[in-house]
Amino acid sequence: MNISRTSQDFLDLPLPTYSTSGSAGMDVHAAITESVQIPAGGVAMIPTALSMALPAGLECQVRSRSGLAAKHGVFTLNSPGTIDSDYRGEIKVILANFGTLPFTIHRGDRIAQLVVARYETVTWNEVSTLDETERGAGGFGSTGISHT
Repeated sequence: MNISRTSQDFLDLPLPTYSTSGSAGMDVHAAITESVQIPAGGVAMIPTALSMALPAGLECQVRSRSGLAAKHGVFTLNSPGTIDSDYRGEIKVILANFGTLPFTIHRGDRIAQLVVARYETVTWNEVSTLDETERGAGGFGSTGISHT
């Protein structure tokens, strides 16, 4: 797949990479010249200085990094975000700080994961009723939380 840098100012930052041989997500880095502080309860859009071209039938999902979420309360908002196969603009990551302290992003920090996944395009067939299932219309907690 093709990837392109949108700025020559960040050639020192690595392309998205897998941290281990079993990783599903590739780490993506903050392409910023000055640190960005996200206050508790705040949101910031962090550029990556990257754009990509995906074949039809693939999307790139932008997901939180578990360490940022667990240790600092920093999540990617709208997660997973979707980079569509026909999008050619710069990838930016929306980070939200749900922690109690400000969090600072520095140039080159690993801020999110990218997961490339297949998807299906569907055509809807409108009907007056749907087939019956055991669950039916039960939702939002209808199956309970206990394992017994």
